[in-house]
Amino acid sequence: MEVIKHEEGFTELKAASPIRRKVVHLEELMMTVIEFYDGPMEEPEKPHRHPHEQITYVASGELKLFIEDRSYDLKEGDVFKVASNLNHCIQTLTEKVKLIDGFTPLRKDFL
Repeated sequence: MEVIKHEEGFTELKAASPIRRKVVHLEELMMTVIEFYDGPMEEPEKPHRHPHEQITYVASGELKLFIEDRSYDLKEGDVFKVASNLNHCIQTLTEKVKLIDGFTPLRKDFL
């Protein structure tokens, strides 16, 4: 399918989760849209790491990004990148946050 309409393809990450994700990919290119809609978070999410390189565009909202021992305040229009295997996480600062992620290689755990 070449076109995915706005409300198509979202999945809740867990039952009754306040987070939903849409995954779109080709053979070697992946993009995800992730929406958080229960913010602001009282504390950052648990840090995680993965072998994938990641670039993320903040489509809406505000958040705090943590990468290793650094932190950044980000808002709509900002972009961040995460190199392979770095600990990172976010803390939403507004009620709703929408992120557009690009990963390479594909995140097979998202498929």
